[in-house]
Amino acid sequence: MASANRSAQLAKVHKVLKKRYKPVVVNPQRTVMENLLFACCLEDAKYEAAEEAFAALVHTFFDWNEVRVTSITELAETMACLPDPRAAANRVKRALHSVFETQFNFDLEDRKKKNLGPTIKWLEEMDGSTPFVAAFVVQTALGGHAIPVDGGTMKALRLLDVVTEKEAEKGVAAGFERAIAKAKGAEFGSLLHQFGADFSANPFSPAMKATLLEIDPTVAERLPKRRADSTARKKAAEEQAAAEQAAKKAAPVAKPASAEKGKATPKKKSEPEAAPAKGAKKKSPPPAPQGRARAASREVPGGKKKSASEGLSKRKPR
Repeated sequence: MASANRSAQLAKVHKVLKKRYKPVVVNPQRTVMENLLFACCLEDAKYEAAEEAFAALVHTFFDWNEVRVTSITELAETMACLPDPRAAANRVKRALHSVFETQFNFDLEDRKKKNLGPTIKWLEEMDGSTPFVAAFVVQTALGGHAIPVDGGTMKALRLLDVVTEKEAEKGVAAGFERAIAKAKGAEFGSLLHQFGADFSANPFSPAMKATLLEIDPTVAERLPKRRADSTARKKAAEEQAAAEQAAKKAAPVAKPASAEKGKATPKKKSEPEAAPAKGAKKKSPPPAPQGRARAASREVPGGKKKSASEGLSKRKPR
């Protein structure tokens, strides 16, 4: 469970993050629609990557309507610099569809003149919008007080026990606007987002570990151990493999039983034929058959043997 004194926790978070990050000032010249689409790029991403992705959309396509009718795959390729370009492309496309179906254009400047309450509700119910996107637009474009918190930031705050498990799953935590004054809302939101983006990119880095421990020293027991465990397992496996290899080298090579048996009872060699005595004449082979017998043994092409009578019948008379 998160601590009841959330205001004190967030004040400590703000103090530590202010030493480690610098606030990012978003372009004040952007329209409400542009801030909405920029928020779709910025969620779960760093400011630099979001600026690059937003600029790619502006320079690649003719207008927002062309972006609306472009496939998510092509949009994701255009915003490939983001950690999850397909999710961002899906948010952008759905938000554009929702705005166009509501008023058949992409001009949201009149929302600044309307009451903030209905506009916030409209943003939260918009297809493609998220709690982060709605809070970012309220803070940067509509002059309201809201703290944008995305998924990576929620995970870091859950680890610090600032938010509950249910709040982290829902993506919405109450009390942020009461704990942080409106004058410091933009600064705190920027610092918190940079912290969450770094946590999403690498929660095991030494810098992130130092930041978490400075905010809450008791977080040491809850820090992720996956990288340490994998390193230890790899080292243990290497040591075991080295020990097995050394044992194999040290052990004598056992000779197979079949080889020993073969040595004990060697096979008897066949006795060579008796050599002829000195001076003895070698037997000559029997003479080859002559006459009719020789003719009988002849073979014709095709593998058939000629009989003796056939040979005689074909002879010419003298």
